[in-house]
Amino acid sequence: MIIGAGGVGQVVAMKCAEQVNHFSEILLASRTKSKCEQIKEKVLAKYPNTEISTASLNADIVEDTIALVESFKPYLIINVALPYQDLAIMDACLATQTHYLDTANYEPKDVAKFEYSWQWAYHERFKDANIMALLGCGFDPGQTQIYTAHAAKHHFDEIHFLDIVDCNGGDHGKAFATNFNPEINIREITQPGRYFEEGNWQEVPAMSIHQPIFYPNIGERESYLLYHEELESLVKHFPTLRRARFWMTFGQEYLTHLRVLENVGMTSIQPVQHLGQDIVPLEFLKTLLPEPSSLGENYEGETSIGCYLSGIKDGQAKHYYIWNNCKHQDAYRDTLGQGVSYTTGLPATLGASLMAEGTWMQFGVWNCEQLNPDPFMAAVGQLGLPWQEEVLVQTPFLG
Repeated sequence: MIIGAGGVGQVVAMKCAEQVNHFSEILLASRTKSKCEQIKEKVLAKYPNTEISTASLNADIVEDTIALVESFKPYLIINVALPYQDLAIMDACLATQTHYLDTANYEPKDVAKFEYSWQWAYHERFKDANIMALLGCGFDPGQTQIYTAHAAKHHFDEIHFLDIVDCNGGDHGKAFATNFNPEINIREITQPGRYFEEGNWQEVPAMSIHQPIFYPNIGERESYLLYHEELESLVKHFPTLRRARFWMTFGQEYLTHLRVLENVGMTSIQPVQHLGQDIVPLEFLKTLLPEPSSLGENYEGETSIGCYLSGIKDGQAKHYYIWNNCKHQDAYRDTLGQGVSYTTGLPATLGASLMAEGTWMQFGVWNCEQLNPDPFMAAVGQLGLPWQEEVLVQTPFLG
């Protein structure tokens, strides 16, 4: 059962249909059933024998989700709805003893803050119910954590420094558009930047630290330090980390638009009065921006996401880089989606496959880096996101 019918939901539905040995029957549910029907038509056009149905669901209402789950009886829910809904869907999974997977951690709707504490608190209840929750199984979070676990298992005795780097070198031809849900995207990048160093979290003004970083096949791009949720999980599960940071590229046109929107209050999540009604400016802005799932057809270029790691192996300093490049055109040919949706939806589908076959099945609430990375790393390239790795003489992040 897939909850969410945006760009990522479409990719997940297409990749689930591709893996009929793991996903014999699919239910796609969203608040707007017509979006589910559109995705269903695309799935059936490519995979005509797919058993796929649709349903209308407000996932904020736990009782409604429970009723739909009891009707369909899914083995697992893939949650690619809004992060605000994570806890409500997890509550429904507990009530119905259904396994759970998501791609982004919970955040309250009225506060632009995301952290894992709310979901980690479910661990014992999921364990006692004999069900599993896998958190943040997209790319970042998700595949970047699996890359780190792979590096820890095969390349390092201790990891000391981690820099996650994320570049979208593509062009969708729009003046201003976000590659995933605009509301979540803008909330994320307008928060203060945070990074972990020597046992403490350091906070800096949003977008105030930046530097050029070279990305394979793309070149050098200005990259901005952000706080990203996988940092919280990684520093917990790899306690030898002395510093962990996250970097993302933004074009100057995007930043100019964002700055203007911030200056006039359009990125605020606080309600304002308009013609006698309360509206949230950011929610209104979301309705004006292009739907991320609509960007795929004319998208050119590629993404490049990876991890730079430094540490110790056999008593010697070691520097290592692991990454994936994904062409938007390839993503569109495979799933009629764009590369950012593809790099999120494909790892979610693979994570669900590994849970379904028992390879990653363990009761409780888990992050991706806590599981054996080898089965994921062996399969993800064939599914569409091949990875590359390189041992470096030096790293651009230590100097």
